[in-house]
Amino acid sequence: MARAMTGGCQCGSVRYSVEVADADAMFCHCRMCQRATGGVFAALKQVPRAAVTWITREPDRFRSSEIALRGFCARCGTPLTYEGIGDDSLDLTVGSFDDPGSLHPVIVVGVESRLAAWHGARDLPEKRTAEIPAVVRKWIETRGKVPD
Repeated sequence: MARAMTGGCQCGSVRYSVEVADADAMFCHCRMCQRATGGVFAALKQVPRAAVTWITREPDRFRSSEIALRGFCARCGTPLTYEGIGDDSLDLTVGSFDDPGSLHPVIVVGVESRLAAWHGARDLPEKRTAEIPAVVRKWIETRGKVPD
């Protein structure tokens, strides 16, 4: 059963609504996704193009290769889409959703470029943001509290 989800960029100048059929998402480790996001992989949710409504404005787009465009916010830099040229679907970045926790990965693609040192991070020590004194101090000084 389809449900509406919303999302957008960090500064809020690009907002979208999308009808999603399921909670399935993916990790892409290809070099283009690594470069486009500045991360070791991209977390993406594929949706039909027709299911996306750009609420405020469409993202700016960069032709990252002969086969794809990357949507992003030119104001704050948030990566928003992977758009295969001529495809009926596009991929939205999972982190740009307002409720990214409702999505979950079901496949890993681009594994030829996976960085082995970054695979299997579940066994590493963990810290919450509130446990990093220098970061907490900056948030308290500027906002009065640590953001959610």
